[in-house]
Amino acid sequence: MEFKIQDSPRNCKAISGTESRKSYGFLGARLKIRDPKSLNNEKSSIFNLQSLMRSSGFTLIEIMVVVVIIGLLVAIVSPRIMVQYEKAKVTQTRTQIRNLEQALKLFKLDCGFYPSTEQGLKALVEKPTVGKIPTSYDEGGYLEKGKVPLDAWVNPFIYLSPGLYGEFNIISLGRDGKEGGEGFDEDIYSWDIE
Repeated sequence: MEFKIQDSPRNCKAISGTESRKSYGFLGARLKIRDPKSLNNEKSSIFNLQSLMRSSGFTLIEIMVVVVIIGLLVAIVSPRIMVQYEKAKVTQTRTQIRNLEQALKLFKLDCGFYPSTEQGLKALVEKPTVGKIPTSYDEGGYLEKGKVPLDAWVNPFIYLSPGLYGEFNIISLGRDGKEGGEGFDEDIYSWDIE
């Protein structure tokens, strides 16, 4: 029995039935030739493999499905992240107010009084030149970085002395930078911080 194996378009080999157990390489696959019918089935499966390898990219629909899934994940996760981000800003502002309170207490220990509203928080980094002038002012100031910090939303703190509640008050106007508000726009007062 004879049949042909085409292992390339230009090369055909004829073999006899006695050689039917030999293997022939074809595109990296090994063929075991048994009879002419199995040859056709194996050749067609190899050609199917070739066509599958040629068309192994992603379709536009598959890419669009992935983009939609990623968009949904971002839409679900990002609001939660933003809420945590805003909570962190509130915590940071409260911490800054506490630090300013400590610096004001050090100022009073050295000078015997708190800076007036007119002198403001700037008195913590520069010796006041208006109002009551301190005689024993620490030349290095009372804040480490040598400047008055802004709140977490990059707004200046409001300083009152004498304060509405106590000897002084420090106020942050919150995210919106305006008096009042709710949620993250709510004002933060030094007398409300525990």
